[in-house]
Amino acid sequence: MPVVSVSLMNLPGTEAALGWAGSHCIIADRPEGKAGGMGLGFNGAQLLALAIGGCFCNDLRYIAHRRGVAIASVAVKVHLAMEGDPLIATGAEMVVQCTMEDGSDPQSLIDEARDSSMVGCSLPRGIPVAVSVGQGG
Repeated sequence: MPVVSVSLMNLPGTEAALGWAGSHCIIADRPEGKAGGMGLGFNGAQLLALAIGGCFCNDLRYIAHRRGVAIASVAVKVHLAMEGDPLIATGAEMVVQCTMEDGSDPQSLIDEARDSSMVGCSLPRGIPVAVSVGQGG
């Protein structure tokens, strides 16, 4: 079974977290002035919306390559609805604009990406999140 691991640690001099996987990194923070946040990076809701949209964009490209077709442009907006205390995501809507280089209708490509996106397919099923205390640090 494949496993993806990422790491996060505090960003020195701030209350933000620096996260990385391989040679890629990102900053997670709260909005400026909120619970010590400095607005240095994305909050959790933004990261979740980016994961939904980013995975979908990648899958569009994977499917296009597999089919031997070329995408001229892609633009995706993700609207993440939240409610409650603690605040939880209650739904997401993606608005997709996709233009094929040959002018063909991208709908079947969009449908297949929707039906095979790892993040988009995982969230409705729910996943357990275990938390344990590590040593050191």
